[in-house]
Amino acid sequence: MRSYPRNSPEAAARIVALVLISDGHISRTEYDALNQPDGVPALGLEPENMHGIVQTLCEDLLMAGFNGHSILSHVEDGTLTPMLAEVDEPRLQTEVLRVAVCAVNADQHHADGETAMLDAISRIWQTSPVTLAGRADDVRQPQR
Repeated sequence: MRSYPRNSPEAAARIVALVLISDGHISRTEYDALNQPDGVPALGLEPENMHGIVQTLCEDLLMAGFNGHSILSHVEDGTLTPMLAEVDEPRLQTEVLRVAVCAVNADQHHADGETAMLDAISRIWQTSPVTLAGRADDVRQPQR
């Protein structure tokens, strides 16, 4: 798995991408939500760079042996845990979750994979559980 500088826009955006691909695809409305000012630009990434982040993530998952089944199993077995460790600043973690929730809510469909991935990330980062039915600004600061 490639690494990004700790707390960089690329590291943050890759985690958002992980949430969005956890259901097998990114819908057009989800991708459009990422391009809004409160999307990936809020993480410090230019919207046109998000495609490369998603592509690189998918390549890395394939190289790590991802077999097309549950991405979550890779988080659970520790393969992707170092990726989550690249974002350790509590405010940035909150912002990553907020952007991910905005994008997931954009298509008005909460896939089980997306929900499970958000739950796993919240658990690993020790943040409050994310509520998809609520507003994206309902994401809480880490409980440390």
